[in-house]
Amino acid sequence: MKKIITKCLFPAAGYGTRFLPATKAMPKEMLPVLNKPLIQYGVEEALDAGCHCMAIVTGRGKRAIEDHFDISYELEHQIQGTDKEAYLKDVRSIMESCTFSYTRQKEMLGLGHAILTGETLVGNEPFAVILADDLCVSEQDGVLAQMVGLYKKYQKSIVAIQEVAMSEVDKYGVISGREIEEGIYEVDFMVEKPSMNEAPSNLAVIGRYILTPDIFDILRETKPGKKGEIQITDALLKQAQNKGVLAYKFKGKRYDCGSIDGFIQATNALYNKLKD
Repeated sequence: MKKIITKCLFPAAGYGTRFLPATKAMPKEMLPVLNKPLIQYGVEEALDAGCHCMAIVTGRGKRAIEDHFDISYELEHQIQGTDKEAYLKDVRSIMESCTFSYTRQKEMLGLGHAILTGETLVGNEPFAVILADDLCVSEQDGVLAQMVGLYKKYQKSIVAIQEVAMSEVDKYGVISGREIEEGIYEVDFMVEKPSMNEAPSNLAVIGRYILTPDIFDILRETKPGKKGEIQITDALLKQAQNKGVLAYKFKGKRYDCGSIDGFIQATNALYNKLKD
């Protein structure tokens, strides 16, 4: 029986050091693009893709995320009956449509470790992963919805990819593979943050994944890689060796909101769209 994707995991325990001092006391996932925090854009994308269970891996100092997706009785009482009530309409709708569960990553040991920490929230089923500081926009279906459609067909792990300049490959996981449909690759190799000389291509993985549950057993056996971190790229390489991973050149635009440049670009683009 084909399985469907109902859960989305959000690794949200990182320190957000590129945005210090703003992130000294505020989670980077709560940085606002216009009037919404980054993580709300991610949750909306997951909801549009059919996910109703949001599993969030947090860390110390991240309580603002939990509070955002909860009722604020004092605030709601203060604005009740005023025109400001409309400002909470979107987040109220999310709270009514989703369930939220949380666990803590006690040590920052890499994205692979963060995903493994979320196993207790996800269980033994396929699931999506969104990195909230990669803000993705699309004119039609969201990026995760596009990937969920592919999963229904192939029932394999899927990573979202985009072409980047060769000078940028050392910031990403990079794949190589055989194109089996337009924009869809069967992955045969992946490497984390290679140099230009080591990179097998310029096809870089961005913060959208669909993972099959065997990834957890693989992550448990994955040795720390660069910077002593457990890399999801290394675990996916194991799956790829059994033809278990696809890479998808998604339709849409991705902004790296973990960087100041990308954050400003996203803010300007969404503001201009709002004004149109």
